[in-house]
Amino acid sequence: MELIDQITNLASRAQKQIAHIQTEEATKTALVMPFINALGYNVFDPTEVVPEFICDIGTKKGEKIDYAIMRDGKPIILIECKHVGSDLNINHASQLFRYFHVTEARIAVLTNGLVYRLFTDLEQPNKMDERPFLEFDLTNFNENDVAEIKKLSKAAFNIEDMLFAAYNLKYMRAFKKYFEEQFTQPSADFINFISKQVYEGVLTPKLKEQFSILVHRSFHQFLNDKIAMRLRSAMIDTSGQSLLVNDVPAAPVLENTSVSETESKDKDIETTVEETEGFMIVRAILRKTVPVNRVVMRDVQSYCGILLDDNNRKPICRLHFNSSKKYVTLFDVEGGERVDITSLDDLYGMASRIRAAVQKHETRVAV
Repeated sequence: MELIDQITNLASRAQKQIAHIQTEEATKTALVMPFINALGYNVFDPTEVVPEFICDIGTKKGEKIDYAIMRDGKPIILIECKHVGSDLNINHASQLFRYFHVTEARIAVLTNGLVYRLFTDLEQPNKMDERPFLEFDLTNFNENDVAEIKKLSKAAFNIEDMLFAAYNLKYMRAFKKYFEEQFTQPSADFINFISKQVYEGVLTPKLKEQFSILVHRSFHQFLNDKIAMRLRSAMIDTSGQSLLVNDVPAAPVLENTSVSETESKDKDIETTVEETEGFMIVRAILRKTVPVNRVVMRDVQSYCGILLDDNNRKPICRLHFNSSKKYVTLFDVEGGERVDITSLDDLYGMASRIRAAVQKHETRVAV
């Protein structure tokens, strides 16, 4: 089974178990050990995973770290666990700091079973950084997150590759944070820098005020244009036929329905760009499962439905994006199950369940 499918299944089980996990030990058993196992390490083999790993530090004797993942008899990854309800902060990592300094491990993980924060020593050699280079959230992840976590796996682990990735992730995270800040509210320095790239005159206070508004608008328009281009390139079915009308996403055609009937129904319904992009993500997920022209979007006032063969009896999922609290209904189980999301990327984390819904319909047809 692919790692993303294992992680998705673990995330699904975790949501049902959280209310019953009352202790740190229960967190380890229900969440952390299955996560380590998903990475390919045998949690029942002490040559691979050592629980309660002991390393004497100076005058401190018998201190333990929750788990040490071993290779050739030496620890390569240290894991410190907290109760699933705990907030993770650097104060919880005191043992990791001490053990990191006296072992050969270069990767340290602080987790509450749902959130995994990964640390290394990018700032000073052999001293664990105070800030993680990667944070993986079991309740909110996408394929790119899983690709980074996969580098910890038994099959893929290479310390040099891991450290190179950590270096890149650290600064990418900082750059993304800066871009987000400038996108939300451009700083005076940023506006001055951008303005000087396009205006050769003196930037008077009035010009700076005008450019502040223009930079903000341009930023938003640039990103909206990029999204539109992404949709234009994606909205092509397998036969090569464009699904665009006048360079915008076309509304899905409902089979066995006349144009006049379609136009007369649900005039107040507006399919948003977010719903259309969500539909295309679902199509991309299902590309190797069924021909994508069998995956159809049908928008109604309360949700955007995605169906197999445009058949209401074959729901794949529903996108509920019309309120501030967005969620998806998945139909791999009878009656459907609501799953809250924070971004469209969360759909990738549901890939196995989306495929399972289609396979369920296909199995019923075969029977």
